[in-house]
Amino acid sequence: MHIPDSFIPLSQAIIYWVIALPFIIMSMKWAKKELDEMKVPILAALAAGIFAIQAMNIPIGMGTSGHMVGAALVAIVFGSPWAGVLVLTLVLLVQGLAFGDGGLTTMGANILNMGVISGFVGYYTYVALRKSIGTSVAAFGGAWLGLFISAIVCAVEMWIAGTFPLVPGLVAMGTYHLIIGFIGEGLITSIVITAIAKSRPDLLEDSFTARPEKHKKETHA
Repeated sequence: MHIPDSFIPLSQAIIYWVIALPFIIMSMKWAKKELDEMKVPILAALAAGIFAIQAMNIPIGMGTSGHMVGAALVAIVFGSPWAGVLVLTLVLLVQGLAFGDGGLTTMGANILNMGVISGFVGYYTYVALRKSIGTSVAAFGGAWLGLFISAIVCAVEMWIAGTFPLVPGLVAMGTYHLIIGFIGEGLITSIVITAIAKSRPDLLEDSFTARPEKHKKETHA
């Protein structure tokens, strides 16, 4: 999932940067508006945890590897996919600059895949499902689907770049991340969200119910 510099031509890498940049800017605007003294430590703890779980790579072949992402988890906790984009951007910057994990020219593609696609797909899948199937299962499904779709998109990008054929790439990336999503991404996200829902439901309710109710009261006033 961490695409190195040599895997994408510079001309294509620039395009992914152009696409990712508006999302990065919006995530920074979200942080400026939403983060406070209580939320910053939670964000930092999640970023550290994601940094750690991404270090557990499973070799897939063709020079690639698979791992968990964590964008959906962050997005669900903070009630916004922009949080997922922000955290993954920060994590990928540290990994790329300090540890050489993922290329610098291809960082736009990595942020797009792991931050934007995984975060947005995971979060809105969770939102769409949580009222009908419950928080735990919805969190599992959202995290799993976010990871799987981002892996498929990554394989397509590698095909466009001419790095490896489309079908073998889809099979390799899709199969491994399908499994990783079930036993890793989905399960961990479900456990964390369930624990928060039981111990600190206000953290999740603040994202989904407190604001609409507040807005409703202000409207009636």
